[in-house]
Amino acid sequence: MKVNGKPLSLSELEKPRISSLLEYLKLRPEMVAIQRNGNILKREFWNETALEDGDQVEILRFVGGG
Repeated sequence: MKVNGKPLSLSELEKPRISSLLEYLKLRPEMVAIQRNGNILKREFWNETALEDGDQVEILRFVGGG
């Protein structure tokens, strides 16, 4: 699996789920959007969405400013 272009082994995650990936990366779910294999994932499905070898995941972070 690749996350933002960098390889990551599923074995490093507690569970092969989006929610576990965010915990592993220490990212707050309310501050990101997730794209998996070219599709934006709805937040309500993150706990159910299984990750697989070969997945391409992009995590977009929201940044405040003024």
